[in-house]
Amino acid sequence: MPEIEIRPATAADLPVLVNFDPNYISDYVWQMEISAEDQQIGVNFREIRLPRSVRVEYPRPISKLADEFTQYSGLLVALLAAEPVAFAGLRLGVAPLTAWVSDLVVTRRMRRQGIGSALVLAAEEWGLQHDCRNIVLEMQTKNYAAIHMAQKLGFDFCGYNDRYYANHDIGLFFGKSLR
Repeated sequence: MPEIEIRPATAADLPVLVNFDPNYISDYVWQMEISAEDQQIGVNFREIRLPRSVRVEYPRPISKLADEFTQYSGLLVALLAAEPVAFAGLRLGVAPLTAWVSDLVVTRRMRRQGIGSALVLAAEEWGLQHDCRNIVLEMQTKNYAAIHMAQKLGFDFCGYNDRYYANHDIGLFFGKSLR
């Protein structure tokens, strides 16, 4: 992993962060299957290989990051040679005693180098500093890289919300105890 610094973002970082390309390519999706029998409902997710790679649009307009900057409880930025290369948007109050990572974006050229994992670990520390007992990562069902990163870091699947995002994608949630 390259030598990076992680710190709270400042307003001066925002012009760089809003120009990141948050979209990604995926070869897999977590497909949701609902079954209803008698008085029992079951929901299963299974990993499906797509017939071809797809470009997935990020579910939130990153161009509005500057407007949402004050709505985050915290915004961490990862720097390489003093240049921002990634950020994580953190929220408190979504669930009791829980740090919620609602956005995690790494510049395309720096992906798959451990920077996202380093930001998640920094978000765990941030959560502990804010007296949180848990941390949750949210992501789209096609964000195969994020799903595997969450699992690799010890997060467990803890729920979903159908039509969670404005584009009606399903939101997946992965949680971990901080204490």
